[in-house]
Amino acid sequence: MTTHRIRLLLVDDDPLVRAGLTFMLGGAEDIEIVGEAADGSQVPQAVAELKPDVVLMDIRMPVVDGLTATEQLRAGPDAPEVVVLTTFHADEQVLRALRAGAAGFVLKDTPPAQIVAAVRRVAAGDPVLSPAVTQQLITHVAGAGGAEERKGRAQRRLGLLADREREVAVAVGRGCSNAEIATELYMSVPTVKTHVSRILAKLDLNNRVQIALLAHDAGLLDAAGD
Repeated sequence: MTTHRIRLLLVDDDPLVRAGLTFMLGGAEDIEIVGEAADGSQVPQAVAELKPDVVLMDIRMPVVDGLTATEQLRAGPDAPEVVVLTTFHADEQVLRALRAGAAGFVLKDTPPAQIVAAVRRVAAGDPVLSPAVTQQLITHVAGAGGAEERKGRAQRRLGLLADREREVAVAVGRGCSNAEIATELYMSVPTVKTHVSRILAKLDLNNRVQIALLAHDAGLLDAAGD
């Protein structure tokens, strides 16, 4: 039986980093590196030609940075998943990439096995971001201003959800898996998946990370923890 191999595009301006990632990821039987790009400006054409499932994207590049490239890519139809590469745990640019639809981030010094696992998880539709890291990122930019405005905007958007969908959104924000949500809210896993799909469609979001960020912005997770 043939299984689908994950088509991966590497984007980094440093050829040594790309070579290292190729070496690390090339040994995984279920991952195929379909191409490389040295700058964000090359990403649209590379994605159109190579049709990757996942893009591993450096944030800091000289011409078009990974943040802009991620925003442009995820705004289009049938966009591949994006995992951003960074040297910082808590960084405003990482948070902006996640808001733009990136499915998570990995540090450049992450052990090879964990990078492989991250690519697999994202290809399967799971975010590569723990609730603790999400909170750390949000705390990092909380003092930058605009928090109250974001809160009001997030609360208005979440007001579009039915009560059950709102409960699922809060659980997603806490980092719960579909199985954990099903147990907690007394519903089947397929029903949880349906609720998550409806939340994404109603709120025009790309993935579970964005649901979590919206729940954080709206203050729902603080309320859930009280």
